[in-house]
Amino acid sequence: MKVKVLCRNPDDYVRETSKDLQRVPRNYDPTLNPFEVPREYARALNATKLDRVFAKPFIAALDGHRDGVNCMAKLPTSLSTLLSGSCDGEVKVWNLPTRKCLHTVQAHEGFVRGMCVRFCGTSFFTTGDDKTIKQWKMEAPGYGEEEEPLNMILGKTVYTGIDHHWKEGTFATCGQQVDIWDEERSSPIRTFTWGVDSVSCVRFNPIEAKLLASCASDRSIVLYDMRESAPLQKVIMKLRSNALCWNPMEAYIFTCANEDYNLYTYDMRQLSSPVVVHSDHVSAVLDVDYSPTGKEFVSASFDKTIRIFPKHQTRSREVYHTKRMQHVICVKWSMDNKYVMTGSDEMNIRLWKANASEKLGLLTPREKQAQNYSQKLKDKFQHHPQIRRIARHRHLPKNIYNLRKEMHIMKEARRRKELNVRKHSKPGSVPFVPERKKHVVTVVE
Repeated sequence: MKVKVLCRNPDDYVRETSKDLQRVPRNYDPTLNPFEVPREYARALNATKLDRVFAKPFIAALDGHRDGVNCMAKLPTSLSTLLSGSCDGEVKVWNLPTRKCLHTVQAHEGFVRGMCVRFCGTSFFTTGDDKTIKQWKMEAPGYGEEEEPLNMILGKTVYTGIDHHWKEGTFATCGQQVDIWDEERSSPIRTFTWGVDSVSCVRFNPIEAKLLASCASDRSIVLYDMRESAPLQKVIMKLRSNALCWNPMEAYIFTCANEDYNLYTYDMRQLSSPVVVHSDHVSAVLDVDYSPTGKEFVSASFDKTIRIFPKHQTRSREVYHTKRMQHVICVKWSMDNKYVMTGSDEMNIRLWKANASEKLGLLTPREKQAQNYSQKLKDKFQHHPQIRRIARHRHLPKNIYNLRKEMHIMKEARRRKELNVRKHSKPGSVPFVPERKKHVVTVVE
């Protein structure tokens, strides 16, 4: 009689001490693992649920302003410093790790309309309602010294925005026109106009540094080249754009925040229609900023929420809100891709995690391996109905939930009306217009 027995060497699977890892014999042959996919699906489902359990994005609130925060600026050379300007003309420099204000400057009379940091990080520029452009040192003044600007330019009109060149000592301002300034001179070296009343935002391209774009009050987005004497081209939309941001990794891509509750990602080589229409907000979008990787951007809205969008998706992957946060006026994404900073009109600056369930601090190698494994499983099973439902679900404030439902009803009504008109009209008289082209009026060369 033959008896088959299992014979194992105890040294292969018995722990030497209680602190050793438990050794588990595994066979990776798929024919001998018939339950591999169900097991991985269960792990992906658990990982998705745990993401929602540990989703606590809010980190801290920076108090100190006495009026609404109107603009912010981040340093290209420092991760720990943030600048903010308020509606009473006050500018504060913050240290984010300690959450303390390093020093305060009474920069302007009235609103601080725009801020930008010099590319080397040693000084910053501000503009305000008092028609001045001022340059300030980044460091606090010494004991007994008064805070005085390094340079001041008095203009003829109010400047509504400012941005600094990424590589040179040049900056641009906007107001009734777009002016290009040299830091050494008190008058603009170049002026661009294209028949508009006022320009609200101007931004330099971080890659093609000679290019810049602006948003104007006549619902247009205008592109400029500093080497030319006139603007390049502009696209006119149905409603006005409030802010604009270039993708830091793709030179031709920019995203604008519009009054019609949407954001539009354009390729500057083809302005006749946007590449993607991002729609989830229920009120006007006031500001937008890209992550340093260029894969996502964050938007701030009048509906008291901020949303994080992947650059190629129409729907947001994340929405942040608190009971106390009011209309969000400005937003910035930190240069290490970890945090999002928001400024709102109830005088607070809030610090959020870019990934809501991410663990802060040092991770052990086992934790990193477990996180990477869970992320791969979530990516693999992301389109399964139950996992997709849990990953997408967000609790919203009641008023935003009701507004979203109302907007969905209105959109369905418009679609049904267009369908009925087309059904009862002569064939070809009511053309099909893609959603991306409905919001663009014309492109002017």
